[in-house]
This record gives sequence, structure tokens and C-alpha cells, in this order.
Amino acid sequence: MKLKDKVCIVTGATSGMGKAIAETFSSEGAKLVLSGQNRERGQNLEKQLGNSIFLAGDVTDPIYNEQLVQLAMETFGQLDILSLNAGILGLGYVEALEIDTWHKTLDTNLSSIFYLCKYGLPHLKEGAGGHILINASIAAFKSFPNHPAYCASKAGAIALMKQLAVEYAPKIRVNAICPGPVDTPLLWESAKAFENPETAVAKAEKATLLKRLGTPEDIAKLALFMVSEESSWITGTAITIDGGIINT
Repeated sequence: MKLKDKVCIVTGATSGMGKAIAETFSSEGAKLVLSGQNRERGQNLEKQLGNSIFLAGDVTDPIYNEQLVQLAMETFGQLDILSLNAGILGLGYVEALEIDTWHKTLDTNLSSIFYLCKYGLPHLKEGAGGHILINASIAAFKSFPNHPAYCASKAGAIALMKQLAVEYAPKIRVNAICPGPVDTPLLWESAKAFENPETAVAKAEKATLLKRLGTPEDIAKLALFMVSEESSWITGTAITIDGGIINT
């Protein structure tokens, strides 16, 4: 098992890519602290996986992030991996975008990364070597109509990842994965920025070089590689996983 005896906090664990990552990490032997806002889904996932514990809360709250770290230490006695997947879209053109929506999007997609790293890093440094994996987006490099807050937050996440990689090497590796159109509820929510959401998703699928949408399991497989020793010479890197759509 690639993550045997490793302890990982997974945010955004109750749906989509975060859920697939939690399931994959668990199947590879990891002990998990699961984070999400939907209590019912989180508790069901906790029961499904075993060797995991769920704490409901809002990742934009610094205290909640500190509690996630404390829970990992109290329950499992160590912390090895941070898998940061929580995200929202904050749709709206700049002149129409509510200021509260702008702040909420940056808080969820960017500030929450800082909070969990702030409280988690002292414990990651205690072990043999830790890993931080940020689930960013090709939106860090490719702009989309009606997504200014989302694109800005994801670009910021990549910049923060690089800074963390520089500051905490060689003890801790820090990387980001940048998915393209993955068939999750968030993709369909994103499509609402366009006049015809179903057509927008179909066009995105057709625009990929591989002519299909990604699956949460596609992302989870890459995430597993990135936090395992198989990627032991990779840090400070943002890897796109998008069916090649960024090239079109």
C-alpha cells in the first residue's frame, strides 16, 4: 500500500474530486481526517471508509482549520499529508460581482489553503517528510467568462504553492494539480455561466484532445502519485490534468 500508516487531512471530502481522493487514499492505507460542510455525506463517508474521522465546518474559518489539525494529532498522533480540495466558483462578471462573493471565493479557494498550512506545517515537519497537495485548476492559466474570482483564486493558489515549496524544502514537498473539465457537480454549476449549460459542457468535452470529460477517479489517481514516494523528486510543480484542453 502506497500510503500505509500515513495520516492525511482531506478538505472538500464530501463530493466530487475530494471524495474520490479520500476513497483512493483510504484504499492505499491512509488514515484520514475528512473535512466538508455536509454533515450527512461526511458521516456516511466516514462509515464507508473506516479508519477515518469527519469534522464538519467551514474552511474559511481559521479556527476550524486549526481544529482539523488538532483532530489529526489527537486521533492518529501524527500528520503527513494535506490534500486541499475545497472550492467554490463565485460566478459573475467583474462589474456585477458582489463584493461579498469575491471575498467568499478567495477565502474558500485561497485563504483556506494558507490557514490549513499554517497550522499543519509544524506537525508535517515533525515526521520523516510531509506532502502538501493543492487541487487548483487550469483556470489558473486559462481564463473563462464570468469566472474572475475563481480564476484569480486559483492563480493565487499556484503562487502560494511555489512559495511553500521554496520555504519548506527539502523536508516537505508541495505541489498542485490543475484539473480541466471533470464531471462533477462543480462543473455543471460552472456551466451556468453560459447561456446553455448543457451545450457548454458538451463543447468542453469535445474541445479536449482526448474527447471526454475527466472523472473524479482520474484526478484521484494523479493525487495518489503526487503524495506517494513515486513522485519523490517532484516539488514546486503545477501539473495539468485536463485531457489536453489547455492546448486548444
